This record gives sequence, C-alpha cells and structure tokens, in this order.
Amino acid sequence: MSPTTLPAAGPEHGHVTFLGAGPGDPGLLTLRAVEALSNADVLVAEHDVLDVIRTHARQGVSVVRTDADPSALPPPGTGTPQLTVVDGTSTTAAAPAAVRDAAHLVMEAARGGRRVVRAVSGDPGLDTYAAEEMLACAAAGVPFEVVPGVAAVVGVPAYAGVPLRDAEGADVRFVDARTASDRCWTEVGASDGTVVVSTTLDSVAAAAGELVSAGRKPDTPLTVTIAGTTTRQRTWTATLGTIAQTLKQAKVLPSPDGGRPVIAVVGERSAVARRDQLSWFESKPLFGWKVLVPRTKEQAASLSDQLRSYGAVPHEVPTIAVEPPRTPQQMERAVKGLVTGRYEWIAFTSVNAVKAVREKFEEYGLDARAFAGIKVAAVGEQTAKALVAFGVKPDLVPSGEQSAAGLLEDWPPYDPVFDPIDRVFLPRADIATETLVAGLIELGWEVDDVTAYRTVRASPPPVETREAIKGGGFDAVLFTSSSTVRNLVGIAGKPHNVTVIACIGPATAKTAEEHGLRVDVMAPEPSVHKLAEALADFGLKRRAAALEAGDPVTRPSERRPGARRRRSTT
Repeated sequence: MSPTTLPAAGPEHGHVTFLGAGPGDPGLLTLRAVEALSNADVLVAEHDVLDVIRTHARQGVSVVRTDADPSALPPPGTGTPQLTVVDGTSTTAAAPAAVRDAAHLVMEAARGGRRVVRAVSGDPGLDTYAAEEMLACAAAGVPFEVVPGVAAVVGVPAYAGVPLRDAEGADVRFVDARTASDRCWTEVGASDGTVVVSTTLDSVAAAAGELVSAGRKPDTPLTVTIAGTTTRQRTWTATLGTIAQTLKQAKVLPSPDGGRPVIAVVGERSAVARRDQLSWFESKPLFGWKVLVPRTKEQAASLSDQLRSYGAVPHEVPTIAVEPPRTPQQMERAVKGLVTGRYEWIAFTSVNAVKAVREKFEEYGLDARAFAGIKVAAVGEQTAKALVAFGVKPDLVPSGEQSAAGLLEDWPPYDPVFDPIDRVFLPRADIATETLVAGLIELGWEVDDVTAYRTVRASPPPVETREAIKGGGFDAVLFTSSSTVRNLVGIAGKPHNVTVIACIGPATAKTAEEHGLRVDVMAPEPSVHKLAEALADFGLKRRAAALEAGDPVTRPSERRPGARRRRSTT
C-alpha cells in the first residue's frame, strides 16, 4: 500500500487522522492533508483551525469543536464551558451533558467506522496534547495516523522574512516560554545561536528579560510576529533591551490582544537590515487591505483569489441577484431551436448567460452534446472558462478587448456560400446594451436576442458591512460596471472618502463620479483581472512613496478620523 493511501476504517473503531493544519495560511496545507479532509466523516478541531481546513472537507461533514462557542459561554464562575457539536449545515446539536476532553470526543466520533480528522494548529508533533490523544486512541484500539503540518515556529519566521539558518550555519533552538525552565533559559542564553520563542504578546518583554539575565546581550536583534502567515500578520523589529519600549510606542500594549500568541526570533538573522530585503509577505502591494468586491458570489471568486495573492482581504458583497426571466417561453423556444438546427452561432456575453442555458439544458435532459454543429462565442476569459466547465470549448473569444465591441471585431461577416444558416442565438440579461445586436446585424446576421435571466438589486448587506462602507472601514472598492456603483450606493450607502475607488473603465468611472466618488484607479482595459492588477500597482506606488518619504506604511482606512494609527511593520 502506498504511504499516501488512506487506510480502511475499522467497522467498530473507525479511524483517526491527527492532522497538522499549519500556522494559519490555508495554502500551507499539505496534499496529504487535503486528501484526508476530503474523505473525513467528522472534523474535530478548535474554531480557528476549522476556518483553515473546512473548505477542503466534503459537503455534509460533521464538525466537533474542541473550544467553547463564545455565544454559549456560561456566566463567569459557573464552571468550564461545555463543548459544542455542529453539523454540516451549521445547526447546533445538543451539547454534552458533561464536559469531556478532546480525546473522548475523538474516540466517540470514530465509533461506527467513521473517519475522523483531528486537526491541530501547526504540527501534531509539537502540539501540547496531541500525543496524549494518540495514546488514548492506542489504548482503546482505535487505529490512527499522523499527517505532519508546517509548524508555526518554522512557518511564521519564513513569512516574516527571517531565515533561521544560512551559510554560516548557527544553531537553532526552540523555546516555549510558557513551559521553559530556568535551566532552559540558561542554556539558550549562553548560546549564540538563533532562538525561536513561542510566547504571547504581553509576555515577550519577560522572555527577552530572561534571555538577557541568562547572558544574551541587550542589543541582540529581535523580531516579534503576531497572526503569522495570515493577512493580519504584523511584525516588529527591536532588540532584547528595547522590545518593551517598541511595543509601547507602537501602542500595541497594553491591549486586550495581549494574550494572543506570537513567535519571537532572537539573533542576528532577525536584524532590521535583513528584513528590509527579505520581508516578502508583508511587503505585498495590498498587504492587509480590506477590499470590497461588489459582485455576485460566483463572479467574485476568481477576483477574490487574485486579490489574496496581492495580500488583500477581499470582502464579497453581492449588489445584484440573478433571477429567471418573467416569461420563459422565449428562452424555451430558443433552446429547442439549438437542438433542431435553427442557429449557426450562439454567443455568450456573461457567466450568468452560460449558467442560464445550462440550467435550461438540465431541465430538458440535455448536455453539452446539444452544441454539436453550432459555433460558440464567448465575450471573455471567464465566460470561456464557464463554457469549458460545461464541456464546451468556444470557437471564438476576442483576441483584443474582452467586451461586446471586442467580440464584434473578430466576428466573421455572414457569407451565404460558407454559412448554411444566418441566425445567431444571443442569451443575455434583461438590461444588456444593444451594441452586440446592432453589430451582428450590420455584419449580415439575423439575431434572436433572448432574455435568459434578469438582474435585480440584491438585498442590503449586514449592518456592520454597511457601517464599514460608509465609515471608512474598507481600504478599497472595485467597481466592475455602472450598475455595481448604483446598486452598492443604493443598498449600502456611499463609500467613505478615504476608500480607494477603482473602476473597470470610463463609463463606470463616470457613474462613480456622478455619485460623488473620487476615482483613484482605472483599469487599462475592461477586464476584472486588469482592474485588480491596477489596484495592486496603485498600492505598490503608495507604499514606495511612504518609504521614500520616511513615513510609516499605512492602509487607506487608517487615515479616517478616529482610526488607530499604526507604525510600519517593515
């Protein structure tokens, strides 16, 4: 059996996978971890870990949280919070009558032959309690395996731009400040190697003091990183002797966040000069920016992925909802016409048009084979991808501008010699412009212009989102059409003047200006991905200007009245 093949679960005891979820970035999950998650019947983990792993689990998986649901906490002094069990539809089941530890939860979940993934932050080998849970499984006869993960003590320094070893090959020591003995501090204090300390934000200064007392020089460089490997990551550089003052001056402490875990790296490899060159993650062009993406969820997915690659935190707010046409007969006749050979071409101008036709196909028991003998056009890359996912490879995608005008530039004129049929099926939205229809008619084609779906204004987002939009809580907003401008302002209000406004083209920018918005970024061509690139370029130039002027690198939202000013994290 291959070492990566999932073993069979026992009929009575099931099977448990102890899985390392890494330090926080979901992209650091191993292929083996993703495989185990996709086959799991039950997930057992803390809330923060569930956020990392849940997207890779199959639909309907049961979830057991090993930390308390904050909304269900008992009043102070009434005892330990009970554990909660949540199923795949996020409804809360009855809480256990008595508090049970994670090992009991794991074994109970494994009963009846179920596959259980017990996920922990970082790596199971460094988790405080994972070994005890493994021993409990072994004692109970529950088979288990271990899937290693990226440990925080290794992954976080890498994301902070602090290599732990180099060609000089110094020793590396790992210390957990919560359990370190006096002997441990003495040993690492006498060493000149790199020390990686796991501690909390409000205990960093105490750990630095232990190292100085044990023999380390007060001017030894030090980095402290919180929320490592996530877009909330922040890193401070100082020395063992100045870290307390640095955190105080940055107004980080005292703070309610003082108990949050941090990774501190002590040694010459964490010097400021090195981080200026090696801080690859926090220097991403949109690092930490909260970017509003006002599109439907399906449309926003690839754009949000691109924004994350620039370090941004995308927040998707649907501004339109897609509904079937009021009278479906026209669409039904057109789809039947596809099958009977009425059309030479079908032109898709949006992902929603592909979805509408696909749903109608499924209603009639048809599939992609119904397109046989028909030429298919797509207005752009995203529409083409939706067709490929349907099993259809488009014959025509614009070579230039991805728009109706770009499609017309490449569309062949009707030729009665080579084209046996002169008709085009154009399924589209009820509010689509007439550019494509007029252009096709001019090229000699007959067009069946069919309303495949209607676009209506979406419901308003939650109150906190509306307040963030109007109050400057977002760093940027991407407008991909005039309707997204009108609809967002209509359902949520006008974005604050500190928010960077990015528009896909001149028409959208004009609509934004008509609504009193200052347009800061314009895409060089009408493409959502070019728009994201343009925003990233804006962020990069903004960052470079701040550094050149000697100013702290801040996000746009930190300029709003009352916003907490932060020092540079580079």
